[in-house]
Amino acid sequence: MRLPYLLLLLLIAAGTAAAHDQPADANDKPVAANDKPAAANDQPAVANDKPVAANDKPVAANDQPAAAQAPKVDVTDFRSLNQHKVLGPHEKFGNPFGNPDDFKDKNLPNDVGTPQFQADLQSFVGQPAAAPVISPPVDDFLGKFELFTDNSGVSAMHSVVLPNCDHVLMYDATIWRISKILLPNGQCRILNETTGEKDCFAHSVLLNTKTAQLIPLELHTDTWCSSGGLTLEGNLISTGGFQGGANTVRYLDGCPKCAWREYPAALSAPRWYSTQAQTADGRMIVIGGRAAQSFEYIPKEGTSNAKPFFFDFLQQTQDPDENNLYPFVFLSPDRNIFVFANNRSVLLNPDTNTVVREFPVLHGGHRNYPASGMAVLLPLELKTSDPKEIPDAEVLVCGGSSHIDSYTLASKNMFYQALRDCGRLKITRERPSWRRELMPTPRIMGDMVILPTGEVLMVNGAQRGASGWGFARDPNLTPVLFNYKSPDKNHLFKELAPTTIPRMYHSTAVVLPEGKVLIAGSNTNNGYIYDAMYPTELRVEKFSPPYFSPTRADKKPKLVDGGCPKTMTYGQELTIKVNLNEKKIFLKNFKVTMYVPAFTTHGVAMNQRLVKLLVKDAVKVGEGRYDVTCVAPPNSAVAPTGYYMLTVVHNMLPTEAKWVQLK
Repeated sequence: MRLPYLLLLLLIAAGTAAAHDQPADANDKPVAANDKPAAANDQPAVANDKPVAANDKPVAANDQPAAAQAPKVDVTDFRSLNQHKVLGPHEKFGNPFGNPDDFKDKNLPNDVGTPQFQADLQSFVGQPAAAPVISPPVDDFLGKFELFTDNSGVSAMHSVVLPNCDHVLMYDATIWRISKILLPNGQCRILNETTGEKDCFAHSVLLNTKTAQLIPLELHTDTWCSSGGLTLEGNLISTGGFQGGANTVRYLDGCPKCAWREYPAALSAPRWYSTQAQTADGRMIVIGGRAAQSFEYIPKEGTSNAKPFFFDFLQQTQDPDENNLYPFVFLSPDRNIFVFANNRSVLLNPDTNTVVREFPVLHGGHRNYPASGMAVLLPLELKTSDPKEIPDAEVLVCGGSSHIDSYTLASKNMFYQALRDCGRLKITRERPSWRRELMPTPRIMGDMVILPTGEVLMVNGAQRGASGWGFARDPNLTPVLFNYKSPDKNHLFKELAPTTIPRMYHSTAVVLPEGKVLIAGSNTNNGYIYDAMYPTELRVEKFSPPYFSPTRADKKPKLVDGGCPKTMTYGQELTIKVNLNEKKIFLKNFKVTMYVPAFTTHGVAMNQRLVKLLVKDAVKVGEGRYDVTCVAPPNSAVAPTGYYMLTVVHNMLPTEAKWVQLK
């Protein structure tokens, strides 16, 4: 166990149960006399800087035997790739990622490090909100950015669309005790009753997606780099964070109640940079985090977990730069949980808490924070109503860094180019292998969201560096559309209209019911700082994908008022009423999709899922009106209970979505 881990546990877990409640591993011995915190040019302790394969043993969870012997990881020796382990700006205050109280007395440069190339010195302060879009050819509309508001109140480190209320919840962290919006009615958060120190700023807001009006919400525990997801009723459960927030579970009911309930001791292990996901039986699992090679399930509200389940897979995928934080987690339609960390992936059985399968290594680099790539579970296509039929499930992982020490070197003003490649893996196949695709440009710290058409949109991020304060350069301003169903395999990717707002570290993107993508956040600074190379960003954009082409507007289908159910049950046959300006239709051109609103942070879209329903018929029932018959998902492994955005798509043009609750 490296020294930063011990310091972190002392900071946020003092007086509580240890992160694992497991016997110490053989390598988790006290730090030797020479294993002091690394100074700027210190050499690393070589003993711990060896390939993860060196300690490989059968992958297991909760110390139970795995289904098969874990293969050795085929990577270059970590020692040769990480000769100069140094402390990043987060750690220069004397503990991992900085003590926010010290920040008041010790000043670091707003932008840590000097760019390699003079071209990067261009400041983006005062730039226009978005690049003007020159009208493209009629059949090649490349999308459009528009400034939605110039003040989001808080810089959107975390974002999620709330069902049925036209609001996006956005929040950052409480550590800086400042934002661009005050709490209402003069209320303040008391920080120290003895000194009277208080914080009167809001650190979470509801943004109205129609009017841009803000509603500030009082938040007490620190949500810095936390995780979250929505319940059956469409309410948010938030987990983890920093210091006093690390073991916290928070609840926020949907509109109009909108008030946080916080339980600081609910989790048994500190969850900082962890990932949250819903299981087929409706539970919420929280996996990983700094110094937390474990997982646990969110307990009933008001109660606490006794101890977590040790997850050896996370220990095996750990490396000197910790490139296994914020793991990619998806519910597989076979009820297992797919977990990807660093460059490896497994299936975890949530009923037995054991790993039941390990997949091939994704070669080429490192994909998780701080070498932050992006990942989605590609749309699940239902071709039968048989509940026993398991649909193909394919995971897409894109970007990241080919260098294990991208974070370390960025702290020394060396910014590696990010990865351009993607890996695709069909996780429900018997013997899957990774299939490689190549993006138009490198991308790290990006966001990947699934559009109602089933296409994947890649936005935000940089082309060099790593996640962290001031640790990246060369913003990637150009969105990319990935059409995995394209008949032309040489043109799966398409670059779209660019923005001029860099969305670097701490940016988010969420899909709105109207079909546009709300893009917000970006803060590479230790605080709210507006004169840095990449200022704290409060502007919010909406991006209109190509299906908003003005030349095709009259061909977009529209859901009839009251023509879509508000609830559905598994396997139910549904009739959806649509207005469509077409004289002749073909059944194959219709799709009905259901999308789970993702909780997005740090390039991870938690619980994001799109299901393409089985469409049985489309019948003309009047002039320009059609009844589309489809079948609801067969079970909760394909589509967990909760709220979905339901959309009818015709010829790749989607309706505005309606909220439907799947019970």
